[in-house]
Amino acid sequence: MNKKSRKYIILRAILLGLTVVAIAFFITRGLYHREEAKKDALRRIRERGYLVALTDQNTLNYFIYKGRPMGYQLTLLESFARHLGVPLRIIASNDASRLEYYMHYNAADLVALNVPITSEGKKLARFSDPFGETRLVLVQRNGGGKAAGSAIDNLKDFPNDTVYVRKSPFLAPLYHAFYKKTGKNAILKEEPDISQEELIRQVSTGMIRFAICQENVAMMYHRFYRNLDIKVLAYPLFSYAWGTGLSSDSLRTEINLWLKDFKASGDLKQTYLEYFDNQHLAGYLQSEYFSVRGNKISPYDQAIREQSKQVSWDWRLVASLIYEESNFVPGLVSSRSASGLMQLMPETAAKFGVDSMATPARQIAGGVKYLKYLDQQLPDEITSPVERIYFVLASYNVGLGRVLAAREKAEKFGRDKNRWNGHVDYYLLRRSKKDTVAKSDTTDNSPVDYKMVGFVDNIVNRYYHYRNLIK
Repeated sequence: MNKKSRKYIILRAILLGLTVVAIAFFITRGLYHREEAKKDALRRIRERGYLVALTDQNTLNYFIYKGRPMGYQLTLLESFARHLGVPLRIIASNDASRLEYYMHYNAADLVALNVPITSEGKKLARFSDPFGETRLVLVQRNGGGKAAGSAIDNLKDFPNDTVYVRKSPFLAPLYHAFYKKTGKNAILKEEPDISQEELIRQVSTGMIRFAICQENVAMMYHRFYRNLDIKVLAYPLFSYAWGTGLSSDSLRTEINLWLKDFKASGDLKQTYLEYFDNQHLAGYLQSEYFSVRGNKISPYDQAIREQSKQVSWDWRLVASLIYEESNFVPGLVSSRSASGLMQLMPETAAKFGVDSMATPARQIAGGVKYLKYLDQQLPDEITSPVERIYFVLASYNVGLGRVLAAREKAEKFGRDKNRWNGHVDYYLLRRSKKDTVAKSDTTDNSPVDYKMVGFVDNIVNRYYHYRNLIK
């Protein structure tokens, strides 16, 4: 082989090697970026367009009272969602193991509970900075500890008896420490789908003898269940926090940034006192319009159910609209002369059979007929049932003409006239006071219409809470 041939072979081998390295580099880089995209929880939320949070449903964390979604964790989550600039969606379950399952498979972004920060828990989730501290206490009835005598006051004297606890992978190590303190006499019974409130109620009514709950929760319910003894400490002071997935740290970092400001403003303390020092608890527990105790939103649920069939909407969506309009006050009259449960203007009310003497059922029937009318007037090219709901709700608020004009402007400036969020709503919210379709695509010429801000979103977001908590 001559020198020229040898040089050619060497050169070809070098070029082949460089090609293989380059291909490997680009493949590796692509896999790396795909893996990073999968791991980056914050990016996943931005791309999805909303935050998915897990919590439980009880008198403290998440409930509905007289049509209003409320709760300690709900208030915190709404603040954090505003910090991110995205809507909030909640998956609610009293089964902590199920919540952990959702987190494990990335079906949700965070667990919004007072989760104890433990070394065992860090194998299941990344913890945010602490929200606060509490302890575990033994819940028993006064005089109900031993078969014939007073409540026990020392874990060393604990009888060979069953102690009921919420099943939770995060709390399991704390329960085990309690078990050892009782000289291994306690028989721990883990309940998979029950709230701390329900355990406390069962102790109070004598259904069970012992339970373990967080002290701040037990102290709040003790105001209502006065026959309880919660003095015996089951586990010493621990910090609690929210939990995020193990695969990404970006969301935890963002939570901590928000939490720092939330604490500094005093809002965290105020929110805590609003629920854990709630003097209205007894009233909530006795109301049939409290989701933890009953399954009613308002006194008009049956009429809403019946009339909603006319427009083929979930009755809870119509209920959310009524709450937004009137707070379920049938005789309400606005400054613009809109009246009744569904706040119909006089000419609209007359057209759909509603007058000043109309019963709540007739008011609802007239309002739903108007919803159906608006749906029939919308162009057939809005084919998505969800999008049609958005357009109907907006038309109900500001009038069909303004909505149709906003569709034209959305098309003029290259947006989708058949989609609401980020498209038609943009031009409806930023319309000229003199011309509903402003001449240019600028916020300067189109100031925000504050009468429209939040109307559709408020109804839809409340509806999701109704779906979660009202069957």
